[in-house]
Amino acid sequence: MGYRVGVDVGGTFTDLICITPTGDVVLDKTPTTLENQSVGVMVGLGQLAEQFNLSREEFCSELDIFVHGTTTADNTMIEMNGAATGLLVTEGHRDEIEMRRVHKEKIWDPSYPAPTPIAKRRARIAIPERMDSTGSVLLSLDEEAVRVGTRRLRALGVESVAIMFLFSYVNPQHELRAAQIVREEFPDVAHISLSHDVMSRGPEFERVSTTLVNAYVAPRISSYIDQLKTSLLEAKYTGPLLIMQSTGGVMPPDYVAKRAVSLLGSGPTGGVMGSALAAQAADILDFVSVDMGGTSFDVCLVRGGRPEIKTDWNWRYRYYIGLPMVDVQSVGAGGGSIARVRQGALLVGPESAGSNPGPVCYQRGGIRPTVTDADAVLGYLPLTSFANGRMKLDVDGARAAIEREVAEPLKIDATEAAWGIERIVNSNMANETRRVLASHGADPRMLSMIAYGGNGAVHAWAIAQELGIKQVIIPKAAPAFSALGVLIADYVIDIVRAYVIPLAQIDLNRVESLIRDLHAEVDQEIAPLGLSSDDIDLGVYAQMCYPGQNFDMSVPLSSETKIEDATLIDLVERFHDQHEAERGFSFKAQAPILRGVRLAARGYTPKPDRLAEMGVVSDASKAQSGTRAAYFGDGFIDTPVYEGRQLGAGAKIAGPALIEEPFTVVVVPPGGNIVIDESGNYLLKLK
Repeated sequence: MGYRVGVDVGGTFTDLICITPTGDVVLDKTPTTLENQSVGVMVGLGQLAEQFNLSREEFCSELDIFVHGTTTADNTMIEMNGAATGLLVTEGHRDEIEMRRVHKEKIWDPSYPAPTPIAKRRARIAIPERMDSTGSVLLSLDEEAVRVGTRRLRALGVESVAIMFLFSYVNPQHELRAAQIVREEFPDVAHISLSHDVMSRGPEFERVSTTLVNAYVAPRISSYIDQLKTSLLEAKYTGPLLIMQSTGGVMPPDYVAKRAVSLLGSGPTGGVMGSALAAQAADILDFVSVDMGGTSFDVCLVRGGRPEIKTDWNWRYRYYIGLPMVDVQSVGAGGGSIARVRQGALLVGPESAGSNPGPVCYQRGGIRPTVTDADAVLGYLPLTSFANGRMKLDVDGARAAIEREVAEPLKIDATEAAWGIERIVNSNMANETRRVLASHGADPRMLSMIAYGGNGAVHAWAIAQELGIKQVIIPKAAPAFSALGVLIADYVIDIVRAYVIPLAQIDLNRVESLIRDLHAEVDQEIAPLGLSSDDIDLGVYAQMCYPGQNFDMSVPLSSETKIEDATLIDLVERFHDQHEAERGFSFKAQAPILRGVRLAARGYTPKPDRLAEMGVVSDASKAQSGTRAAYFGDGFIDTPVYEGRQLGAGAKIAGPALIEEPFTVVVVPPGGNIVIDESGNYLLKLK
């Protein structure tokens, strides 16, 4: 067995995790190169190679597998700089995307602007054609209209085309023919997204929104993946490249090419999958995972050891995404969040300094104070051994920036200003966590927290205290935990076939046919992966709802293709019970509606025996390297500093304390206590 590498590209840093042939876990970080993320990835691989005294080419030639989580899709939607996109849509539905089910993010603000359009109205072409819900043709496709519309899109400078016709998920004939015509009239089109490929179910708004986002991000995803594949090949890597999806699983680039939209939230999803593994090692089933990086703060509730995978009401960047997604919510709060005073109020984020120029203390040209600058001024960060000794922090520059931009306008001193920045960003993150938990009816006081990301270990104690959480788990590999998550993630294929009908009128033969089709598609996708049947877990679900509901839920079915009347009776009862458990009510007198059949296939991948490189020192006093003045709200305290890489299982430390890992610092507040478990997790207990 050779080396295995996982990479997560964040907005500030690119994180790398390597599992060696002997099972050791080695991490590294490098600044993200936003203009071409593959450059930063290759720099990171070179840094990993140096740790093993190998050249980058020697290291890459010994890699067994390379797994990648990318923010390319997310950055495209954040910056709204995707491909110029056009839409061919059934006549009468040209403005479906504008109506967006009358959904408005800020319902009390009548002046709140509409989202930036992916396809402007002049680039949305109505095509005469129509099918009914059974797939029967009511109006034949007007091929001349498709040709004229395609010429118009080409003249408008469109690069990517989305095609969404009504009920194409039942009969894709019109969409397939339209795609042929587009290629004839526009042979150099960069990408074509067909709604029945992207989201093979209704309703039409959800499908047109998902298909448009897919068409918008796909060219940039394709370009980036091609660049990365070329760079890896030049570095002598010839093994498989796997990409993290929003479903919590990985698949090869060819699979995700049709559904580039499934890469939204790729990196944060990896972190959640890693946190589930860390929690399992600590015998914890219910927890909230929080990932604080340089740009964003991501939150996910996990119950029963697995995160919820939402199939409905997934809004990302003001567009609806009708694909299964791990329910990760993000807010603009990270180490690079910029602090400023506006109209006498101190604000922190969501604007970030990113990796270029970055925080002032990084000495890369940043002039605006950030959360990381406040961390440095308050004494949490090492000044000469930051980022595994590759950076020296300019704390005087950070203090001067905070003095100029925050302290002077508020007429307070720099320490108070830094503490104010700290309190506000911690409150912002705690409030976001509280909002996510409240939406699930979860009480934070009944949960543990798993904190990771480059800044998670620094701020976890304060966030947990605000929420009333008493136990925090901080993995030793926290700075690159999303990279570890993508590396240990399983192969996942999650597909749905629509069939909308009252359960009392269901055609069992059709359901069985749909299940057979799903099995055939999964077999086709899994075959190249070389997995044995013992490594694959299949889950078949009926997508069901009550009449009048917009959103269905997944109710487990037998994985067998044979469905009988008795199965349906049991299915109805289980739907009522599941609806009661998950949504707090049920209507047992109402007959539910079937809206589709879903198959989720999971191909299991190897997991490391341990999640981090462990030290051997169990007596923490032997790993103390000195003291540093740190601020916890009531003056600076002379705080013991420990070498985290020396600490082994069983080591115990009482707060206040600062535990320096190569790429982060675990902050233990006064009154807190921490112990290291056998898996390489810091278990922090708070008052």
